[in-house]
Amino acid sequence: MIESYNFGKIIINNKEYHSDIIIYKTSIDDKWWRRESHNLCIEDIKKILDNKPETLIIGTGYYGLMKVPSELIKYLESKNIEVIIKRTKDACDEYNTLYKKKNTIAAFHLTC
Repeated sequence: MIESYNFGKIIINNKEYHSDIIIYKTSIDDKWWRRESHNLCIEDIKKILDNKPETLIIGTGYYGLMKVPSELIKYLESKNIEVIIKRTKDACDEYNTLYKKKNTIAAFHLTC
């Protein structure tokens, strides 16, 4: 469960993270790096796809500056993955609502 989020910092299960993260069912990847910093690409989420989520929540940053191209959304939906894209604060709230109910993975950009 996400306890709090502010620009550049997220707290999950009493642990602070200061870099972009992917939250899997049983682990957290706190070294998530994207090929094009503010433009999400399929290559950036290969490991997520390997985990076959029902739902992927994408946090686009504090100000929502990370872009998720419509082609990527269509691709994910063609794989029967529900895609939820919100500014990271709102995405954190969404994750806290869904993480126990579904196989949900979250990818959060913590700044911008």
